[in-house]
Order: sequence, then structure tokens, then C-alpha cells
Amino acid sequence: MALTVKLPTPAGALETYTVRGSAPVKPAAGVKFNRIAYSAAHVVADPLAAIDPWLQAAVDWDATIAYRQRLWSLGLGVAEAMDTAQRGMGLDWPTSLELIRRSLDAARDVPGALVASGCGTDHLAPENAKTVDDVIRAYEEQMAAIEKLGGKLIVMASRALARVATSPADYEKVYGRILSQAKQPVVLHWLGDMFDPALAGYWGTKDVDAAMDTAVGIIAAHASKVDGIKISLLDKDKEIAMRRRLPAGVRMYTGDDFNYAELIAGDAFGSEPTHGKSDALLGIFDAIAPAASAALGELAQGNIEKFHAILGPTVPLSRHIFAAPTRFYKTGVVFMAWLNGHQKHFTMVGGQQSTRSLQHFAELFRLADAANLLEQPELAVRRMNTLLALHGIEG
Repeated sequence: MALTVKLPTPAGALETYTVRGSAPVKPAAGVKFNRIAYSAAHVVADPLAAIDPWLQAAVDWDATIAYRQRLWSLGLGVAEAMDTAQRGMGLDWPTSLELIRRSLDAARDVPGALVASGCGTDHLAPENAKTVDDVIRAYEEQMAAIEKLGGKLIVMASRALARVATSPADYEKVYGRILSQAKQPVVLHWLGDMFDPALAGYWGTKDVDAAMDTAVGIIAAHASKVDGIKISLLDKDKEIAMRRRLPAGVRMYTGDDFNYAELIAGDAFGSEPTHGKSDALLGIFDAIAPAASAALGELAQGNIEKFHAILGPTVPLSRHIFAAPTRFYKTGVVFMAWLNGHQKHFTMVGGQQSTRSLQHFAELFRLADAANLLEQPELAVRRMNTLLALHGIEG
């Protein structure tokens, strides 16, 4: 018997939607990827905590770590305490550090588990930053805390730095200081203002090409301390142009949740391997983890057509989840985890489950089904009906 659910249409009517019911692809066991692939992972809120959810964070640690264990079991690395974990949108620095600690502890029990952890300045309110030296001290505080735990750094873009910097030279000073002290090569993070409006003009200019010149110059000056850079500009041409300019051995980690399939596949440009392809550090990999793992396995075996056949259908879903206002994409990621039974509730840190409309969730459901990403269709329909009932639509 077909599974159906009544979903709202863009015109405000209701339609009976029939679930395709196609089984999600299962990744092949034991395949070693030929790309480094990090999933920026979400946190599971504790819905029973007696807090003010807009003002305080309460995390269900067991469910949060269990989700990371799932990602590792699929061969994906975890980019910890990043914006997907609601860093700067409900998750403060003390809670982020505890998340990093717990994730690193859990990873020690998983052979080959990759973890890289977000290092920022978010404990320094941008309005309290007066000089770039304030920003440097803030970075150094988080850097020391993460490295003390044995963590690898992802140096996140800083709202405070964007506020106080007056020129590209200020960025060169801050990043030069941080990179010179790093105990192991770091991943840099260039987050576009579509993800965070407070980061407009990062690298000292609103001209993206000029900003890229500054970023590439900083990397070239400290190439031995840079594993790679993740850029999240949602512009594949800018990413390709930048990766071709990176020093030998420095990786481009795509953060392009609109064009990741073709960027990971690459274009075989030049003789330097890192210039012709992107590795991955993606929030969407949280929501599409089985498909991402299966596709990367096919790519590693040279099956490029199968890679695109698996990953291609996930792109419309990702573009929907990351639609403007892009910073609210975390809501779609958590919604997918709830639909698929990886958490018991649809409650988020900071009350962020309220940032998207019922129309958005209905289309997300359709696109997830079309991409064969509903792992338990019966459960997904029951949970979609629960959300519909909360909005006054009875099944």
C-alpha cells in the first residue's frame, strides 16, 4: 500500500503526496576515499532542559555524540563546533569547547576517525573588540584550549575582526600571528556574508577578487601551517579560480552547498593534484551522509557516472535547505535528522526550529524523497504528519 501525506502547495492548498519509497543507497564497506570529506555536524538539543531556549543552550550529549559516531561509521570526518552546530546562533564558546572535548574523546575509540574543530573569537562580542590585538588574543585563547585537547584547528572567520579591521594588512597581521603559533597545519574558513551578514567585507574589502588576493597571499606566506581553506561563497567559479592559485599541497575544501558534486569531482586542471579538485567540508553532508559516503566510494573506484548518479539528486535538496536566508540552513539539517530517526524531537538550540515555514518543510520532504534520502519512509511520514498537525493540518 502506498504511503501518502497531505502537503501544502505553494498556492496554499493541500495535495496528497505519494512517497516514492525508493531505498536509500547503501555505501560499500571498506572503500577508502580519494577525497578528504568532513561533515560539519549539527548538535541535538535537550528538549527537557529548564532553560530559556533563545538565551541558553542545552545539549543532549548522548544523541549528539551518537550522530558523530554515525558519520564516522560512514567514513566521513567531523568538522566540529562549526556554524552547522549553531556556533554563533545559539551555541556559545563554553558549550562549544565541551562539544569539542566530547567529540575528540569519542573519536579515540574509532580507528581512523577524523575531527577538526572550530576555533574562533565568538566569546569576544564584536562591539567589545577595539583593536586587532583584541582579536588576536581571542583567537589565541580558543586556539590554546583546543590544542590542549589535542584538536586540529579550523580557524573560523571572526565577526570581531570584520568589525575592527581597517585594511587587508590587519588580516595579514592577525592570521600571520595565529598561523605562526599553530602546532599542526590548520584549515582556514572563508564564510560568505550570505551565511553571516556580519562577515561582509572579510579580508578587508567587499571586492571578492581582491579579498581572494589577500587570502591567497596569507596562505602562501604560511603554506607549511595551512592544510587547506574552506570557502563558502556559493560561487563555483570563484572556488575553482582560488584552488588553482593555492600553493602546492594546500587543499581546497569546498563549502559550496550548491555545487559540491562537480567541485568534488574536479576538472583535472594542471599537474598539482590539489589544483584540479576540491575536498569537502560541508554542512549538507550531515543531512545526506549515506549518499555522500556512497558517492565518494564510487569516485574512489573511478566510477564517475555512479558518483554523479548518487550525488546529483541531492543537489536540489541542498539548494533548498541553503536557500536565502542561508544562515537558517541548520533548521533543514536538523529536520532531516528528525525525519530519519536520528533524534527523537524537532527542537533546536536557540529555538531555531522556528526559522523556516511549513511550506519550506513540505518542499524539503518532497526533495528528500526524490533524492532517496528518507531512510525510514513510514517514520518520516508519521513525523511529517506530526508537524502538519502542529500547524492545524490533520491527516
